[in-house]
Amino acid sequence: MKNRLISIFFIFIVFAGCVGTASTGIFGTGVSIALDPRSIGTQIDDSVMQKNLTARILLRNKSYLLTLNTKVLDGRIFITGKVPNPEEKLQITKLAWETKGARSVKNDTKIKEEFNFKQSAKDLLITSQLRTATIFNKKIKATNYQIDTYKKKIFIYGIAHTAEERIEVINEAKEILDVEDVIASIFLVKDLRIQKN
Repeated sequence: MKNRLISIFFIFIVFAGCVGTASTGIFGTGVSIALDPRSIGTQIDDSVMQKNLTARILLRNKSYLLTLNTKVLDGRIFITGKVPNPEEKLQITKLAWETKGARSVKNDTKIKEEFNFKQSAKDLLITSQLRTATIFNKKIKATNYQIDTYKKKIFIYGIAHTAEERIEVINEAKEILDVEDVIASIFLVKDLRIQKN
């Protein structure tokens, strides 16, 4: 009986060691599946989202293969690298939000363009006004939205609980003085592929 228990224990150790090393980075995440807290299904979904987003970014500009990196973890998208101007950064953020299943987007890309203080100050003012309006509007959950402004164009990304909330956010943006355009990528919670429990 004692020899049998030792044999079972030895077999368990051998197989446990194999799982960790044989499956490292199998889905391109660079994380051992055995140690990753995500389910296998979530890991596969994240891998598919990442490949889909990368392909769409490369269709926009092939040079982004060398200058941008994307990572998806549990439906949360992270983007790093360099882009030629702020508008391009916003367009890439828009592409990321439009990826099916995206729960959040963090775009930490750096801009290669020269800095224009006057334009940046005006854009910052517009962003601040909309941020304030969404905070004080009781029909809007302001923390669910990312707001960026570039050359008087407001880019809004986020997740609305209802269609009415989405309309309310867009209307608040349109009411701000000097805004030339509102580009919204706002999804409803019910339309997300991955929903937070």
